[in-house]
Amino acid sequence: MNIIDRYIIKKFLGTLVFMLMLLTIIVIVVDVQAKSPNIEKSGYTVGYFLLHFYPFWMIYLVITFMSILVFISVIYFTSRLANNTEIVAIISSGASFHRFSRPYFVSAFAIAVFSLLLNHYFLPMANVKKNKLLIYTKSETRQQEAKSNVKISAQMSPTEYVFINSYNRQENRGSGYMYQKFDKNKKLIQRITAMNIQWDKDKKAFSLNSYYEKKAGKNDSEILTNGAQMYQSFGHPPEELFPDELLGEDKTTPELIKFIQREKEKGNGNINIYLNELYSRTSMPVSIIILTILGLSLSSEKKRGGIGVNLALGIALAFVFIFSFEALKIVSTTRTLTPFVAMWLPNFVFAPVAVFLYFRRANQ
Repeated sequence: MNIIDRYIIKKFLGTLVFMLMLLTIIVIVVDVQAKSPNIEKSGYTVGYFLLHFYPFWMIYLVITFMSILVFISVIYFTSRLANNTEIVAIISSGASFHRFSRPYFVSAFAIAVFSLLLNHYFLPMANVKKNKLLIYTKSETRQQEAKSNVKISAQMSPTEYVFINSYNRQENRGSGYMYQKFDKNKKLIQRITAMNIQWDKDKKAFSLNSYYEKKAGKNDSEILTNGAQMYQSFGHPPEELFPDELLGEDKTTPELIKFIQREKEKGNGNINIYLNELYSRTSMPVSIIILTILGLSLSSEKKRGGIGVNLALGIALAFVFIFSFEALKIVSTTRTLTPFVAMWLPNFVFAPVAVFLYFRRANQ
């Protein structure tokens, strides 16, 4: 690695760190001002959230949008190199554009690998801390909606179903419980109803109060039992049995894969939101390399208008990338596209464009 390589890598990483620090300061200041009334109404202080929420929330934002930050950083410092005719001087000294680009690739690959590890293992741990307090940053109406009782209709296995008329996720209790089990011929062989249901942490099972049970006996007979209390276990805690949308964020990739496989075995067809989370953890780091090539190709030539033109173009492309990524998440949850295609489609579209522009610039 020669002096030019070290110089470009230093510029690359230095600009990225500056962008990260600037983003952190601006986002936290703006977000705290907007959400402090909601936080204080919830019984917390802003100081508590600055220590226990915002550090983890910023980790989430930075890792999630690392590819965009890298893209804008590359455009910014490469445009400065081009405007100062430093790129012309380097290439005029005998180095090819491919040789000039090497430190970009090295830096982008290192950042992508680092982001890949963070996405799969470290980010979920930060998300656990973030998601515990996230609801208290919302409006009072949104908090009430999140804490209100909901209807549950869940498939426990290919032959078992649970229905709860009113269930509170915060307290893990509900009313109007019904459990059904069918045989391989789809004949009902067991049904349990109960007035109330409550999760028992010690027994790791649900406590059913005022229950009524009906089982299929021999020769089409029925066995009826009832009582004040019984326990029923499904082998997993309530948050696993009745998952919300944020559960996937809280799991490391090995845990998430096991969870998705378990949901598939249960027959749950509503798992695209978790598959989106799984595939995006790899597609986003890969996009760092693609967007680095694209940013280098767009900003390495001196243009009339200087850095401002390149930054405007870069921000516009970053907006398109983010918008397409978020839109495809919604499309995937409606099952119009498979999660794999949805989470990788921006890369599939941007990669050929980046490669074309790179070789076009290299051959100039």
